[in-house]
Amino acid sequence: MRLAPLLLTACLALPLASPAAAQTERTTINRILDEGMNRSEVMETAAHMTDRIGGRLTNSPAMREAERWSQQRFRDWGLTNVRAEGFEFGRGWSIISSTARMTAPRVLTLRSIPVAWTPSTNGTINAPVIVAPMTEVEDFARWRGQLRGKIVMISRPTAPRDATEAPFRRLTSEQLAERNTYQQPNYSPQQIEESLDRGDFAERLDAFLAEEGALAWARMSYRDGGLVHGAGYTYQTGRTPRLPGVELAAEDYRRLARLALTDAPPSLEINHDVRFHDEDTQAYNILADIRGTDPNAGYVMAGAHLDSWVAADGAVDNAAGSAVVMEAARILSRLGVRPKRTIRFALWNGEEQGLLGSLAYVQQHLATRPPAPANRANLPDNRTWRHRYPITLRPGHREMTAYFNMDNGSGRFRGIHAEGNLAVVPIFQEWLAPFATMGATQVAIRSTGGTDHVYMQAVGLPAYQFIQDPLDYGARLHHTSIDTYEHMRAEDLRQAAVIMATFLLNAANRDEPLPRQPVPQQPRASDPFEYPAD
Repeated sequence: MRLAPLLLTACLALPLASPAAAQTERTTINRILDEGMNRSEVMETAAHMTDRIGGRLTNSPAMREAERWSQQRFRDWGLTNVRAEGFEFGRGWSIISSTARMTAPRVLTLRSIPVAWTPSTNGTINAPVIVAPMTEVEDFARWRGQLRGKIVMISRPTAPRDATEAPFRRLTSEQLAERNTYQQPNYSPQQIEESLDRGDFAERLDAFLAEEGALAWARMSYRDGGLVHGAGYTYQTGRTPRLPGVELAAEDYRRLARLALTDAPPSLEINHDVRFHDEDTQAYNILADIRGTDPNAGYVMAGAHLDSWVAADGAVDNAAGSAVVMEAARILSRLGVRPKRTIRFALWNGEEQGLLGSLAYVQQHLATRPPAPANRANLPDNRTWRHRYPITLRPGHREMTAYFNMDNGSGRFRGIHAEGNLAVVPIFQEWLAPFATMGATQVAIRSTGGTDHVYMQAVGLPAYQFIQDPLDYGARLHHTSIDTYEHMRAEDLRQAAVIMATFLLNAANRDEPLPRQPVPQQPRASDPFEYPAD
């Protein structure tokens, strides 16, 4: 079936605004543009998050400061119902200091970072290394009895990759068009189960290494160029690892691995001073409203995650998105708009650990799913949540009429993903039209994942992620030790804030809510004859 005639029919069926209403809307867009381009505060907001506060790991002291500061900014700008909404998370964690050195066959300081939520070394550990790659439980048997007194290098050293593409890029027209291809869903129960089987590997690895008498473990950075990340996921109270973990720059890790094959095996010295923070195991989403004039019309929403990793300052991931959401709030509040629907702004927490803040919001306000099956009860709830049926809608489900998310770096908006919603395509095309000269043109039918609109989409809500120029987000910044203010682009963030504010106001004032997709039901396997894996 061809989609173009369907979309044309949908466009023709759209009600036309009255001349007076259309004039008002065009005037408001000009006011948004003027405020967002000539009196923007987006870079000052981003700089405070990065230069002043720094990396904002969930439940860390820096994140607590970000929670307090962002609420005050919303209040300063005149928003209402500003609040911190809590959900159970676990331990906070922060780095006081850390060093790693090769001490034999020569002394060399290495580029490194402690792995998040692993413990301190309690002084200096200096020990020989053993290269013992382990990626699944079946690997343990090979190394049993060989690890006592060692620092275990658990990554298999891979060869360096040639940098054949420019790390910094903007999307071409052809690349934008490629996103506008409908992708049929693929549901594989077998693949889901295989993924869940690995869900507790980090805990099982830590237990094995401790039982074998290892002193610590090291892994290799998954990017070259001296970059480190430090991401870790053992944040739950009562499940803290016993051994310190360190991530080494890929080049440093390979050097150690090569030396381990010679007659001069290396020794490694690490000293990690980290802190756990258990004063409050709740994490907090920050919410603020511009109140609508019709209390029965529901609300529209914009969001970005405020938390980050701590290898650097969490600039493009995701101070950029948070600053744009806050700037859209400032613009609309400064203009004194009086929308039909309430406009809600969200700064999510715990995104880096699995979209936990937005999931908590969904469960508290929008929809629930059954508990995890008994054989998966040891996994964090987010690992199995999307695969549990049936969905039970809360009364608040009908109140959310649109959600817009930003979390793909600091590149300008080039369009928006329609998430497979055919009915919304002509609406978004109309809303994007004024911004074509700013490079925002594409409404892509394709879905996108990995960020905070996912759980809303998963319960049938109209939730969307903008298409952004990648710049060097994926190439070298995402989660890395160089994710700092210098990599954000003011022109791009101003453009994004203007479009974000306009989309919010359009959605808030639209006569009818945006069209929804059906509430998902348990799918059948896309391949009914798929064989189980060995």
